[in-house]
Amino acid sequence: MMRGGHWGGFEPNLERRAGSGRRTLRRIAGFFRPYRGRLAVIAVAILVTATIGVVNPILIKLVIDNLTGPRDLGLLYLQSGLMIVLPIVTSLIGVGQSYFSNLVGQRVMNDLRVALYSHLQWMPLRFFTETRTGEIQSRIGNDVGGVQSVVTDTASSLLSNFATVASTVVAMLILDWRLTALSLGMLPIFAYITFRVGKVRREVSRLTQQSMAEMSAITEESLSVSGILLSKTFGQQAASIDRFERESLRLGDLQVRQQMLGRWFFAMIGTFFSIMPALVYILAGTFIINGDTHVSIGTIVAFTTLQSRIFFPLGQMLNVQIEIQGALALFDRIFEYLEMPHEIADAPDAVALDAGRMRGEVSFEHVGFHYPPNPAQLAARGEEAAAEADGRAVRLPIKPFDLADISFTAEPGKLVALVGPSGAGKTTTTYLIPRLYDVDSGTIRLDGVDVRQIQLESLGRNIGVVTQETYLFHSSVLDNLHYAKPEATMEEVEEAARAAAIHDRISELPEGYDTVVGERGYKLSGGEKQRIAIARVLLKNSRVLILDEATSALDTVSERLIQGALARLMEGRTTIAIAHRLSTILRADLILVYDRGRIVERGTHRELLQHEGLYARLYEQQFLTDAAVVAGA
Repeated sequence: MMRGGHWGGFEPNLERRAGSGRRTLRRIAGFFRPYRGRLAVIAVAILVTATIGVVNPILIKLVIDNLTGPRDLGLLYLQSGLMIVLPIVTSLIGVGQSYFSNLVGQRVMNDLRVALYSHLQWMPLRFFTETRTGEIQSRIGNDVGGVQSVVTDTASSLLSNFATVASTVVAMLILDWRLTALSLGMLPIFAYITFRVGKVRREVSRLTQQSMAEMSAITEESLSVSGILLSKTFGQQAASIDRFERESLRLGDLQVRQQMLGRWFFAMIGTFFSIMPALVYILAGTFIINGDTHVSIGTIVAFTTLQSRIFFPLGQMLNVQIEIQGALALFDRIFEYLEMPHEIADAPDAVALDAGRMRGEVSFEHVGFHYPPNPAQLAARGEEAAAEADGRAVRLPIKPFDLADISFTAEPGKLVALVGPSGAGKTTTTYLIPRLYDVDSGTIRLDGVDVRQIQLESLGRNIGVVTQETYLFHSSVLDNLHYAKPEATMEEVEEAARAAAIHDRISELPEGYDTVVGERGYKLSGGEKQRIAIARVLLKNSRVLILDEATSALDTVSERLIQGALARLMEGRTTIAIAHRLSTILRADLILVYDRGRIVERGTHRELLQHEGLYARLYEQQFLTDAAVVAGA
């Protein structure tokens, strides 16, 4: 696995990122498309307020020209009345516009978050095994959060500022084109510099988000319960702090660079805007002194008022350009995830399973599967090729064995046990049934139907899995059990708990079934967590059961209770169990012995012992020890 969020089969396309500006803008626009009606209301409100905003400076000119000319009192009342009413109308429209802008922005943010989370829910298991959890959390949290201000404020702000600038420039041109040319002469230069600064800002923003993702990954890994236990038991607290501090300093340096980028440029713009009124006074005063009748005192006052009205929106627009460039880097990271393919998806004609009619027969027909090479393995292959050229030896990295020509049938009411050395392919075999991975060759059928023709959700609902690493949510015992069957009654929950021999223990907890189990269930013992997990599968009542070392964390007494519960559960159901425990294997109707990704032996316990092959050796090495423990219990 590579640092910084690069993973084997899902590495972002850097060439695509380089030319993705327009495409990214189109994707962003797509999220706004469902709200076209509200956006139209916002646009109309902005145009109305921008137009009204231009009227006041014109009214100032008319008032001054009236007072220095005809001195019409009635006209003065009318002009002054309009100067009072128009700001009130503008404020009321502005409140409505702000409400709709924030409403649309938050709806778009919600759509973006849900789209990203939903897309990740359907990503293949390999993506999650090769990507750090902190990296994923950073994309959903930091990246999506980083674009919030752009989505909620920038679009309406950009339109509002553009409308203000456009209407003001029109008014300035009406007053005097020469003064307008003087005021706007430097804008093309400023626009070009803004574009250049924005490109740099976008790259710095991308690096900043990568650093934030690394920080999230470090925090998630080192401050989780498992990470803290590892740190404390290995005495690595100082090393963890040092690693965190280095990345924190790097993030701080990038954020300082991001904040300071272009500050000198905006300081220059601010200075220019501040001295422009003086230049207008000089030019307009020269015109008046030289007897130009097109320029009046009212014109100068109105023009400088319009100047003050235009400079702030112009500065905002230039700044927004840079902010948008920075936000586009975050959108690029978000869309990198949204554009990742769902390698395992429903076929167009996929069917749903009828739980009431399911028999639960699982058959493997010449199944082959291989893990895609990760970067370390690809490098090792290159090293191996170079080594062969000059006769050197090279050690390849360890990886799970691929599967080759796996064929067997697990019938309803029968128990099929998978045994063999660690890493031989047993767990991979069970992962192929619910399509956590897809086969590369051959076929897996459930009741005669290729699993690739079954809807994924339907497949998941009808297969029960208990893994050797039990996962419980940081919630109550009841919530963890209801995860299998949200509509289950309390009687059904308690019945499943009793069958898993955990009801009495739950009743002893401080709040019974409402007791919160803690992060990953760390408030419970390993055996208690495993029994709750088994109760969860019992409540699910699936026709196909996959037990991956399901009783590995249980003591002898609990195991006997669970074995009785599992025996009742397995009646009429297909059960495929990965186990090293003697009691499970002895009762198996079929034992499949794996070695290096292949089934090398098959048969019952007695038949395999008589064969005197790998199973017999494993039995002598491991299972007799278990038998001695059971006999002495």
